[in-house]
Amino acid sequence: MESGAPGELLSADTFFVDTLKRGGKVYLHAVVDTFGSYAFGFLHVSKQPEAAVAVLHNDVLPFYRALDLPVKAVLTDNGREFCGTEKHPYELYLDLNAIEHRRTKVRTPKTNGFVERFNGTVLEEFFRVKMRETFYETVEALQADLDAWLFHYNTERPHMGYRNMGRRPIETVMSFVSQEG
Repeated sequence: MESGAPGELLSADTFFVDTLKRGGKVYLHAVVDTFGSYAFGFLHVSKQPEAAVAVLHNDVLPFYRALDLPVKAVLTDNGREFCGTEKHPYELYLDLNAIEHRRTKVRTPKTNGFVERFNGTVLEEFFRVKMRETFYETVEALQADLDAWLFHYNTERPHMGYRNMGRRPIETVMSFVSQEG
């Protein structure tokens, strides 16, 4: 999975996080840029398409628009939150924003490796730690802590893997933007 620029190919997934005593089940709707691993995350009490759209609408597209970068394609699995009829909310949202929707082969999560790797990282470094340390009564409280962790992940935490080579995701994105500008 190659991309030559930030926003060229994003990788999206949804996974069950935990059950809050008063908030019910919580799911993470995650989106990761395959160019430099810049990540976005939105917690919601459902896996519905509207929540998958919300992370794109509220976080992802504004980030790229502020940098004057187009989002060209999103790779997802074939889950109900991403796929369905012609009138499916996620599919419609992508169409309205001229974003290509690519799907993985059925039951082959490793073909969506960027977001799968992120899911493992956020589970290990954030959720397993925070869910032991803190009693969360609301999704909003957990989201606030996730937002702080995402800031750390994107702007402070070096990524040793391919493409970033020890740089932070924001450095990889901004390096591209400065070379293009």
